[in-house]
Amino acid sequence: MKKHFWIAATFLLGGALITAWAANSSGAAPAKANNGPGLAFAQTVSTVTGVAISPLLGMSAVGAWQYFKADDKSKLPFYAQLWFWLPGLGLVGLVAAKDVFGAATPPGLKKPLDVAETFENKINGLVAAGALLPMVIGLFGGLKSADAGVDFAGAGLAAINGEGILGVLTLPFALACYGVVWLVSHVIHVLILLSPWGGIDAALKGARTAVLGSLTLISYLNPWVGMFLSLVIILIAWALAGWSFRMMVFGTVFSWDFLTFRKKRFRPGAKENWAFAARRIGKSPVRSYGRLIRDEAGKLTFTYRPWLVMAPRTLDVPAGNFAVGNALFFPSLERVDGEETTAWFNFPPRCNSHEAELGKIYGVPVRDVGIIKGFKAAWRWLRELFGFGAKVPAAAA
Repeated sequence: MKKHFWIAATFLLGGALITAWAANSSGAAPAKANNGPGLAFAQTVSTVTGVAISPLLGMSAVGAWQYFKADDKSKLPFYAQLWFWLPGLGLVGLVAAKDVFGAATPPGLKKPLDVAETFENKINGLVAAGALLPMVIGLFGGLKSADAGVDFAGAGLAAINGEGILGVLTLPFALACYGVVWLVSHVIHVLILLSPWGGIDAALKGARTAVLGSLTLISYLNPWVGMFLSLVIILIAWALAGWSFRMMVFGTVFSWDFLTFRKKRFRPGAKENWAFAARRIGKSPVRSYGRLIRDEAGKLTFTYRPWLVMAPRTLDVPAGNFAVGNALFFPSLERVDGEETTAWFNFPPRCNSHEAELGKIYGVPVRDVGIIKGFKAAWRWLRELFGFGAKVPAAAA
């Protein structure tokens, strides 16, 4: 993994240096080379990175910029139409207001909004990915075939201009960069969804806004410096792509279970159930999503697919003293070593209130953990205080 990372880093940074050297060797200053392919490439890298960090804000801002620059607004792509970018900026403002006032909002009122924002970011991410083609080609729109060094007239392809070809050739690179950066950016929504404190939410959103604002300002002042900063962000995102993907799956499953109240319709499987690895088990990284299986001999195995689509891998879970942890939002399978407990697997929220069934399936006891332990102890004390304690069977009495 480290070897591939340094190969990719050398390739991207080397290509950026060659592009910058080629543009500067032409004798034109970067600020004046408005029609050069090198500058268009630099602007593409910065724009795609900014849109990936915040798809709705990025698309709306780019659309508004193109809207006010265009003479014929009827030919603009959909994201540059007034009906798209104006409501988009309005929605961004509402989300910002939610984040500002959310720090003082109880988690029970704020979390549904965080769940909705998580799905909103996924939808906008897909819409922005579809908008990359007109967006990238639009950045090359100021080029002429002669400027790009491509002449198709002699080949009988005069209808295909140079800027369109350059835009299409750049698109796979733009999609790859967009994908890895969006994954890391989306993890912020997942962390906010899992965080119980509004202060952490504000800090995460503030950090993302600071990166986006700095990238936009630097790219406006000097496109080449903006491109280098974008490439650094892309390389960091590429290194975190696997972890980000697993966190995205984790957040998606949790959000869907909470949103649909799936625990009311769910029944655990008799031999296997879906779970997330809460720690690294063999070659299985943390947050791997797979099936926790118990065979007839009582042996536990974990089967998962890397990236959800690759060949399945099965790992043996080391024997130990396990118990189902009854937590507030989702149960877990924990290993108990004396007074210390370690979470090995996290079951989705659909398994909440099914802890007793999970204990029977995996042949382990159920124990209260975390805040639920304090809640249940307090509730038991109140019931006994007012005489509503559990009834004792007559024979035992």
